[in-house]
Amino acid sequence: MTGTLYVIAAASGSGKTSLVKALLEREPDLALSVSYTSRPPRPGEVDGQHYHFVSRQVFEHMAQAGAFFEYANVHGDYKGTARSVIEPLLAQGRDVLLEIDWQGAEQVRRLWPDTLSVFILPPSRAELERRLRHRASDSPDQITRRLADSRIEIAHAREFDFIVVNDDFAQAVTDLRAIFACRRLRRDAQLQRHATLFDDLLKPD
Repeated sequence: MTGTLYVIAAASGSGKTSLVKALLEREPDLALSVSYTSRPPRPGEVDGQHYHFVSRQVFEHMAQAGAFFEYANVHGDYKGTARSVIEPLLAQGRDVLLEIDWQGAEQVRRLWPDTLSVFILPPSRAELERRLRHRASDSPDQITRRLADSRIEIAHAREFDFIVVNDDFAQAVTDLRAIFACRRLRRDAQLQRHATLFDDLLKPD
């Protein structure tokens, strides 16, 4: 049985990373793909845990070699998902989560049509700006750029299967888990997962 590919995307500052972390703590069988990026690490970020940090030159070489399942230029830096990680996990029946932007999600849906995608919205524009400034990891110019880019990013939310508003954090995590549970309970997935049970229940007396 092939695993399910999940995508979670959001405008910067919407709380996506915190939600993904909380989701993984509650869904231990879900595998998170660690993306590659050409940007330098922020304070506290660990190579191989938050991202695989590589130079722009190395990233572009990998892209030209077809190493990425998807990649995009996000706020001036490259981000991408390696094929060598995703495809073997899915083939093994593992569910895989990609924490990417709308451009990457668009590519993934073309490559893997059965992908389930979720877009995270902030509760308001004022709250989005407050969160960006509160995390103190970007310069004022970068914050201005991220706020401008957020309009483009949020406009693509209509292309996703589900939308979750991250107003109350605990409720947003509950909503995400409900989405994942519904996907696992779909008819085709259950027929494959419980083939032996169906055979037993339907065998003649």
